[in-house]
Amino acid sequence: MDNTVSPVSGMKRADFQKIVGGKEVDLFFLRNDNGCEVAVTNYGGSIVAIMVPDRDGHMANVIQGHDCIDDCIASPEPFLSTLVGRYGNRICRGNFQLNGKDYHLAINNGPNHLHGGPTGFHARVWDAEQVNDHCVVMRYTSAYYEEGFPGELQMNVMFTFTDENELIIDYKGHTNKKTVCNMTHHGFFSLQGIANPTPSIEHQIVEINADFYIPTDDTNIPTGEVLRVEGTPFDFRTPHEVGERWDADDEQIRYGAGYDHSYVIKKREVGALAFAARVTEPVSGRTMEVYTTEPAVQFYTDNWADGYRGQHGATFPRRSALCFEAQHFPDSPNKPHFPSVVLKPGEVYTQKTIYKFGVQE
Repeated sequence: MDNTVSPVSGMKRADFQKIVGGKEVDLFFLRNDNGCEVAVTNYGGSIVAIMVPDRDGHMANVIQGHDCIDDCIASPEPFLSTLVGRYGNRICRGNFQLNGKDYHLAINNGPNHLHGGPTGFHARVWDAEQVNDHCVVMRYTSAYYEEGFPGELQMNVMFTFTDENELIIDYKGHTNKKTVCNMTHHGFFSLQGIANPTPSIEHQIVEINADFYIPTDDTNIPTGEVLRVEGTPFDFRTPHEVGERWDADDEQIRYGAGYDHSYVIKKREVGALAFAARVTEPVSGRTMEVYTTEPAVQFYTDNWADGYRGQHGATFPRRSALCFEAQHFPDSPNKPHFPSVVLKPGEVYTQKTIYKFGVQE
């Protein structure tokens, strides 16, 4: 197989091959027997292509990203379809306590810490090994006090693309000192296909398997409450168009400038792999289902994009992508009643999240 240029996505390995911080960056293609493809770089685990068919069999790229490494590094959206760590989502004012000691993290989102900081896992070159046509494994060791976090954390992430058009992301990590860990992947999904401009997600139909969501203050930090979705614009227990209520006269909608909230996934037992969400794109007929072992998924409607440029001349206007970031609750280190994100020596951090692509019957 020629892994130099992809005839499916049009991505070129040479456009991603560069030494960054003394380490080699490359592009890896995952292909299945359906002729579908995922392209992912070891710079931040950024996924730059997911090629899947519409109802007529026409392939399109359904994830936002860039077509060369320099653009990935300089992206106006630093977390564009990347791995996120050590801590996905926000930590209030970048401060938390562990074992009675105060830790101070970078402030990179208003007054708060977001997504591991400006040089988090999204901005690191991971060691990568392509196992076979379907699978690549990436490894990164986060040094003690990197971005202010305690402990040395070793993280392995395996990307697998199956013949069922499932993109499976498996995480495994361990630490030598007690720390906090909350990994996610921040895919920006545009199921109609990226374009110039990429179409609005307004009429995409979303279902989220959650009876509760996490309300926030005006800086997007959880208040500590866990509220029912019933009777609110956050109720996606039955399918709704995304744009139906994203400008509702609702304080939480205003705080997020749309949807940017954590949903508590309904499941029978902690850590079980469970259905989290489903999206149907009516124009193309494409669907995406999300399954995860995590307790929550952050639902984000790309509220801050400004039309910046992505792959092959595509542009990404406001609200042209959906994100379902499987994770623990935001600001958990400061909310003892939230599920714990503490990882101790001898323990293994694990997570499995699946994005399954299909076509509406």
